[in-house]
Amino acid sequence: MIAVIDYGMGNLRSVAKALEAIGEEPQVTARAEDLRAATHLVLPGVGAFGQCAANLRATGLIDVLEEEVRGRGKPFLGICVGMQLLAERSEEDCDSTGLGWLAGSVRRFPIDADRKVPHMGWNDVSASTGTSMFRGIRQPVFYFVHSYYVELAEPGLASATCNYGRSFAAAVAIDNLWAVQFHPEKSQQNGLRFLQNFVARS
Repeated sequence: MIAVIDYGMGNLRSVAKALEAIGEEPQVTARAEDLRAATHLVLPGVGAFGQCAANLRATGLIDVLEEEVRGRGKPFLGICVGMQLLAERSEEDCDSTGLGWLAGSVRRFPIDADRKVPHMGWNDVSASTGTSMFRGIRQPVFYFVHSYYVELAEPGLASATCNYGRSFAAAVAIDNLWAVQFHPEKSQQNGLRFLQNFVARS
């Protein structure tokens, strides 16, 4: 069973429907016992970092996530703000801290005459060699909606990058932990194939 973590934020049903489209039976849940029973965990996110972080902590699931993901090595996928929450802190809400699973901070795109913020729409993703995240995807183009991005303390840890006035981490894969700034559930066939690649991990 794939658990889509319900913390009162994010497009949970869209993510669940995308997983259903590839033949899975996801469960949208905020129950610790469901996270422990799941084979895979997905943390979507839409909204402000501070509110998302506060809501996630209010569920009381942080210790369970630490145990299941960091301790037991259960496959985990963070999507959009779900990726940003893995960082140490965010400049969107100066008093807000993330889980600290990724060394780095969440930064806002600078506003200039050539590029609107938020970064919204389809964009190419440049994947590093050797990552299984994009297996079977000939042209990695995905859908983005965000004003902030994760600035990794070690940029070389990015498994894929995207360029929007500057290069930023579009995806990270570290052992069992996957995180993406784009929205697989909005990325049509590429997004479904990406989710298949995630589900194929054990």
